[in-house]
Amino acid sequence: MAVKTLRLVLGDQLNQKHSWYNGDQDHIIYHMAEMRQETDYVKHHIQKVVAFFTAMRNFKDWMDDRGFKNVYYTLDHDDNQQDLVKNLTALIKEHDIEKFEYLAPDEWRLDQQLKDFCADLDIEWEGYDTEHFLTKRKDVKKFFEGKKRLTMEYFYRDMRKKYDIMIQGNKEPEGGKWNFDQSNRKKWDEETPIPHEKGFRKDVATIVKLLKDQGVNIFGNIDETDFNWPTSRQDALDVLNYFCDNLLIHFGDFQDAMHTDQDYLFHSRISFAMNSKMLSPQEVIEKAVSSFRESEKTDKPIDISQIEGFVRQILGWREFMRGIYWMKMPDYQTKNVLENKNELPEFYWTGDTKMNCLKHSINNSLDNAYAHHIQRLMVTGNYALLTMTDPSYVDEWYLGVYIDAIEWVEITNTRGMSQWADGGVVATKPYVSSGSYINKMSNYCKDCSYKVNKKNAEEDACPFNSLYWNFLDEKKEHFENNQRMNMMMSMLKKMDSEKLEKHKKRAQDVINHPEKY
Repeated sequence: MAVKTLRLVLGDQLNQKHSWYNGDQDHIIYHMAEMRQETDYVKHHIQKVVAFFTAMRNFKDWMDDRGFKNVYYTLDHDDNQQDLVKNLTALIKEHDIEKFEYLAPDEWRLDQQLKDFCADLDIEWEGYDTEHFLTKRKDVKKFFEGKKRLTMEYFYRDMRKKYDIMIQGNKEPEGGKWNFDQSNRKKWDEETPIPHEKGFRKDVATIVKLLKDQGVNIFGNIDETDFNWPTSRQDALDVLNYFCDNLLIHFGDFQDAMHTDQDYLFHSRISFAMNSKMLSPQEVIEKAVSSFRESEKTDKPIDISQIEGFVRQILGWREFMRGIYWMKMPDYQTKNVLENKNELPEFYWTGDTKMNCLKHSINNSLDNAYAHHIQRLMVTGNYALLTMTDPSYVDEWYLGVYIDAIEWVEITNTRGMSQWADGGVVATKPYVSSGSYINKMSNYCKDCSYKVNKKNAEEDACPFNSLYWNFLDEKKEHFENNQRMNMMMSMLKKMDSEKLEKHKKRAQDVINHPEKY
């Protein structure tokens, strides 16, 4: 006789292709819940919460259509105790459950919560793989055993070989190079037309009202009758197909570009669909590579630099960052090697600043729950690091503001790549720059209140310029033996002392009075 089983499905485990959904289902009850535990552990963008709740409800409908038993708790359900353990405990008792099953969470806090819960159970229990990622939790750790540095590039090459992605002959890369990153750094020329993003025009007013009625502490903007993110597997496939058909051809060229008139440029907008597991990385890569192959038969072939840059983001960076997360947690979440202590300025929550790059990047985040990787790394992240902000505040903002932010991918990118709080685990050097890089990759500096070309701490000079030199001077002991910082540290040493002092004085004013800027 089949054992009566309760299966838990979390909001980022919406994988219709999972083997759980095959075979006899008569003895199985599934459980999903919208919980204050999840809405409240950090302050979230309203679009992020709406996207997850809508996607969860669509997944429930998919299960209902197939006759699966599913106990679904909306946020205002009478039986919802707003806590994962309390809800599971009550359901096990109510339904006389004999076995509990769950899919391994991707966040350490939930993984620990479920392990602790299962340790106290007096019934059988079992955890399963989510069948989503191309690596297991410990694969990255195993790959780098005995190696001095965790260099993503070598991991990425190994993954290309392992999955036979754009590989020719004797395990050699198609196109003669593993990495076309040097070709992926162009400023958008405004003459290359950008097709409008794939839209959906969803009405989400019911969920918005629910969140407000329940007093959920949220921020950001939303058009409740024109919600524009994929929240079902079919939506996600539509966005993927649209990207491959219309945007992939220029993705690599302009993936680092930024522009005041463009929210998304040639980016795919599938990260939420992937991180909620509506799409798998393997099918995304296969579809993109297939489109690349098909284009070779047309008069508009996609260059290999476009597809390689896209594949690297998923097959390389995404899997690598997840591996770092499971290798380094839970200690990783408290890393603060540079001992930064400042608070995040209020304008991160309002977009109210005269610095044009920050104003556009932050308002894009507030309006769309979105910013691409360079806006995150070299604008908002760069400013936070140069102003020596406590990485805990940076973590909270990034985890809350972006629709695709789940801790396994957020914290490794912010505390590691962006804030260098891990001391070089992820990045060999801190990703900091003066205003010159932002000017190189965008039109943000064109109409800014500040002049990016003024380098001597003048009142109307770009604040990034003084912040940059002040940061290098304040943290120089951390970089004295860092070969990748040798050139900048040498320039710092050669700088006229009076000029440096002016930069430091200006930087301290920016740090202490961000509301002025």
